[in-house]
Amino acid sequence: MINQAHRPVVVLTHRVHPQILDVLGERCKVIANQSDDSLSADEVRRRAAEADGLMVFMPDRINADFLDGCPQLQVVAGALKGHDNIDIEACTDRGIWFTRVEDLLTEPTAELAVGLLIGLARHIVAGDRAVRAGKPGWRPTLYGSTLVGSTIGIVGAGRLGRGVARMLTGFDARLLCCDPAPASPAGEEVPQMERVELPELLERSDSVIVCAPLDDSTLHLLDRDRLESLRPGALLVNVGRGSVVDERAVAGLLRSGHLGGFAADVFEFEDLSRPDRPAAIPEELIDMGDRTLFTPHLGSAVASARLRIEEHAARAILQALDGQVPDGAVNQPQRDVRVSPRG
Repeated sequence: MINQAHRPVVVLTHRVHPQILDVLGERCKVIANQSDDSLSADEVRRRAAEADGLMVFMPDRINADFLDGCPQLQVVAGALKGHDNIDIEACTDRGIWFTRVEDLLTEPTAELAVGLLIGLARHIVAGDRAVRAGKPGWRPTLYGSTLVGSTIGIVGAGRLGRGVARMLTGFDARLLCCDPAPASPAGEEVPQMERVELPELLERSDSVIVCAPLDDSTLHLLDRDRLESLRPGALLVNVGRGSVVDERAVAGLLRSGHLGGFAADVFEFEDLSRPDRPAAIPEELIDMGDRTLFTPHLGSAVASARLRIEEHAARAILQALDGQVPDGAVNQPQRDVRVSPRG
């Protein structure tokens, strides 16, 4: 239980809504970061050294070495879904809960995926630039492609992939999906979505949306060889994890004209679990101009959704500090491994 005589310390690594500070502040000492910038890794370590609870976000990397510097820590609550940047086994071994948000990010991210695909297919960025440059109305240029009646492949048939498929059903498109995991329970599948193996999906699709998480089996799942099996002029959208796609291979195939366009909300340099991750988006990919469309990890960047995500993480922290199983728990730590003197 939370000991009010010794208020537990909760560290938040990134900006949250004021309501979250109020909720946590009623029972805990809150150390917040209300700037728009990430703290340095050293500063996060310094702040977390005496923390009982920690709320983390996509840019954070939590590993065994970090956790060993937080002897009081009882719970790491992720305001996120994908947790490849978190060493869950290290949390479990040290008696620390790790929680995540499962489905509050699904619809906003799926919505953005469809928006990126439409933006790419219909040359929206190039059209906007042309108007601002003084283009005098209609001309027979910027002809694109349509989603209606096309074949769209979805790599990753989890919650996000199924969410994307549901949003695409109104386009009368043929939907293919591939996923190494078993089919979802009855009632969770999208009836119009046909499961196929990855090679068949790539060969048949006019466009592909990547919704897969990052693990050892999906690192560069779409490498040059697989991307070359796409139809000439196919479009590729990545809203899963950056490193599922080989960005340098994408740049090369855009340059050769084999790929018609590439849009992404996630990038290889973000994947902190990779010691060999690139430092930035490859320049040759940035230089592709109107054949690419990029957003800065905006998948869940909807104000109402972000508030619900932060509320979920805050609630999980308070539950764990109260000795309860927190909502969204990914692991089952041995609670006798470490005992906080703050109660």
